[in-house]
Amino acid sequence: MNHTMKRRAAALLAAPALLFAAACGSSGDDAGSADGVAQVEGKTGEKPGISVPKDTEPSRKTVVKTLSEGTGDAIADSDYVRLDWTVEKWGDGQELGGTWAVAEQDAKTPRRQSVEQVGKPSQQLPDKVLEAVKGKKPGSRLLVQGTAGDLIGENLNTASGIGEKDVLVWVIDPVGAGSVDAKAEAEGDPAATGQGMPEVKAVSQKAAEITIPKGAKAPKDLQEQVLVKGDGPKVEAGQGLIAQYTGVKWEDGEKFDSSWDHGGATAFQIGTGSVVAGWDQGLVGKNVGDRVLLVIPPSLGYGASPDSELAKNTLVFVVDILGTA
Repeated sequence: MNHTMKRRAAALLAAPALLFAAACGSSGDDAGSADGVAQVEGKTGEKPGISVPKDTEPSRKTVVKTLSEGTGDAIADSDYVRLDWTVEKWGDGQELGGTWAVAEQDAKTPRRQSVEQVGKPSQQLPDKVLEAVKGKKPGSRLLVQGTAGDLIGENLNTASGIGEKDVLVWVIDPVGAGSVDAKAEAEGDPAATGQGMPEVKAVSQKAAEITIPKGAKAPKDLQEQVLVKGDGPKVEAGQGLIAQYTGVKWEDGEKFDSSWDHGGATAFQIGTGSVVAGWDQGLVGKNVGDRVLLVIPPSLGYGASPDSELAKNTLVFVVDILGTA
């Protein structure tokens, strides 16, 4: 998704768009003895501590273990999940990546977490590791342990110093989950756009058609309007937000991105600086089911990223809020 500001993946992982090899079948829960399996301290929602049994060789078999079980509906294939996670090499004690490794933010800003769709390639986690959350409940804590060769496969970045036979330990906390049809869209009669705002024609199952007012100067401040009013719960900072969107440039009206061009609904964390500031400011507090028109000046878009081809553009988005995780 072009407008998201993706965090860098852990150093041990390769960096192309599809970071990992295709997922193989998960080994399922392994409730065997602790011999050769890492130990984890800490409660779900707290940074885990990983330790290994002294003078013990790690199990070479991939292990998926539920350390504590959450509540609610089990996570299904294609569900959107919001996750905390960390990964270490067996016996090394050094965090190789994860959400707990992110630098501290303002106390009022929720901590950044990963938002993924089960069964789809991730930029943060190997397929086998993400697959482990399937069938588990939000609020659970899982351990996934195995060799780098098995869990990451041919896309292991060997320049990181991690070899195929090295054993890696992930601790995964699925915090929230949501299920939305990939072709879902906001429903209801749309309001006319306000004076000076772009016109919007919503085309079912396609990118919205957005027309910039002829001869109008781009606004210097964030502009927003709810075009379709939903009746779902309010979106809170820190949640995973599931949406359809279309974005065009004010300067020429050209579309530069749309979820409809990438298979439909997508998800991202909102209110944590994981997306452009205009999204965080304009979408937190809106309701699930809303269709929102946003006009975002460069200062709240990509103005802080001079290398971006959109750094100088005012961005116009139409966003359908479909759900949260």
